[in-house]
Amino acid sequence: MSPLGWLLGFVLPGCATAGAARLPPRPDLSQLRRPSAPNNALAGPASFSPPPDIVTPVYPVATERLHAIVRDVAGRQPRTAALEETPPQLSWVQRSALFNFPDMITARPEPAGAGASTLILYSESVYGRYDFGVNHRRLRTWLSAISNALQQPPGK
Repeated sequence: MSPLGWLLGFVLPGCATAGAARLPPRPDLSQLRRPSAPNNALAGPASFSPPPDIVTPVYPVATERLHAIVRDVAGRQPRTAALEETPPQLSWVQRSALFNFPDMITARPEPAGAGASTLILYSESVYGRYDFGVNHRRLRTWLSAISNALQQPPGK
């Protein structure tokens, strides 16, 4: 953690820690209510409510495989730590490099028929009203990595 994050932690406690310490619990994505502040982004099927910013496809893999791919993609992201895993939902915290600001990402793979699944992916800033597009870009990055992983044979 940077010294700036440590100092900022006197005002914003979540910035003074590493990983998931001092962060609020994650929402259940099946009952998501988005805040009015523009500091979050949502990806999900077109039929999802609330309406997603990014529409995710139906993935041609079972939910368990998509779950494993999402976990692997999250583990490869910089400054990212597992927050909680409450099946079928997974959550992480990703921190900014300079100030250690925490953003929380939650994923929920769901079945979509035999051998297929959908994905709800939500990213939000813990602090601040604006995120300058960081959460939306993060979802695009993760979804691209998930698509790339799906093109690889299992076990690669």
